[in-house]
Amino acid sequence: MTEEIKQGDDVLLYLDERRRYLVKVEDRSFHTHKGYVELRELIGRPYGVSVESNLKVSFIALKPTIYDYIAKLARRTQILYYKDIALIILRLGIGAGSRVVEGGTGSGALASALAFFVKPTGKVYSYEVRSDVLEVARKNLARVGLLDYVELKNKDLTEGIEEKEVDAVVLDLASPWDVVPHAYEALKGGGGLASFSPTINQVEKTVEALRREGFVDIEAIECLLRKLKVEVGATRPHTFMVGHTGYLVFARKSIKS
Repeated sequence: MTEEIKQGDDVLLYLDERRRYLVKVEDRSFHTHKGYVELRELIGRPYGVSVESNLKVSFIALKPTIYDYIAKLARRTQILYYKDIALIILRLGIGAGSRVVEGGTGSGALASALAFFVKPTGKVYSYEVRSDVLEVARKNLARVGLLDYVELKNKDLTEGIEEKEVDAVVLDLASPWDVVPHAYEALKGGGGLASFSPTINQVEKTVEALRREGFVDIEAIECLLRKLKVEVGATRPHTFMVGHTGYLVFARKSIKS
């Protein structure tokens, strides 16, 4: 059944590969360098429809995905890239009903992705020491419609994790090794841990902490992504790429005998 756009819905106005705009459908005009679009004209029309600006430039009205939302979130801190977020979710087996502890809420990009996959019966418990950053994350999660699935905590994860028997712990912190003992206590048997760090030194300290604590299936990787510029007879990689974001460390809890 075709889904129609309603007043108050979010719509992704797609112009081309580089220009796409996340807007709320209201009784107003949305201005771009290609003219303005009357958003009210989208009400009652199906997603995927073409709408013209006053300069006769066509935009496609798409239903935004979690990928689109994360790209457009307001941010006070650097967010994880999609390639890293996707691998974390897949590697840890996060899905509907999962209970996940996150260390380092930041702007809420990772929390949004985690919440999208744990709903409707799971929960994300996200710890952040900066209250100002936490409020940005709260607004972002509300915009994406996922705030109900995230419990935001203005607390330091290095001092302990309140939840027990969780399915996964995900860390984006300066010193993840300080959280490893707390993560072990919080995880259920076989539960997974993922840690994102920008430097090799952090990876070394984290892996050593995981080994001391008795984690198994420890793996450290770097995930690279390269886009292609596709033109008939001239397809090649883009000139610029994100060469390095960070390193990922994964591990699972083994029950101590």
